Amino acid sequence: MCKICGIKFLRKKSQVMIGGGNYCSNKCRVLGRKTGKNILCTFCGIEIYKPLGQLKKSKSGNHFCSKSCLFKWIYKKYNGHPNWKGGFFSYRDKLIKNGSNRECVLCGEGNLKILAVHHIDKNRKNNDLKNLVWLCHNCHFLVHNYKQEEDCFFKKIHDKKV
Repeated sequence: MCKICGIKFLRKKSQVMIGGGNYCSNKCRVLGRKTGKNILCTFCGIEIYKPLGQLKKSKSGNHFCSKSCLFKWIYKKYNGHPNWKGGFFSYRDKLIKNGSNRECVLCGEGNLKILAVHHIDKNRKNNDLKNLVWLCHNCHFLVHNYKQEEDCFFKKIHDKKV
């Protein structure tokens, strides 16, 4: 008897001896090997299948049936935030429109794709231009996690103002 659909079928004696022949077709065999779960899309509620690897990777525990649902959920979540402007945080645009030098303050990297806006006083609600500077993602991580890099950052900021 098939483990998936319950249909009775004949198995070869050799398959029974090695523990095989548990499924009536390739379709049932593939279904039998799946390790994931059927879950509901966080946004629209449609039931979807997610492999075990994808279930473990989600830090938030939210899963979506499509990118469309994901982006609708993000827009709904951040729509009321004062810095959210239809997909971009306004302080990044503020620095670009101001004409500030588009390069990392620490290493000098100028690729806008890897530049992030850093709040000098670490207050994300203080979006004054004097509080915003460009840092590449690597330097941004270092400034937030290592005291020595943070001291170097403040020294460079102080030297530029003087």
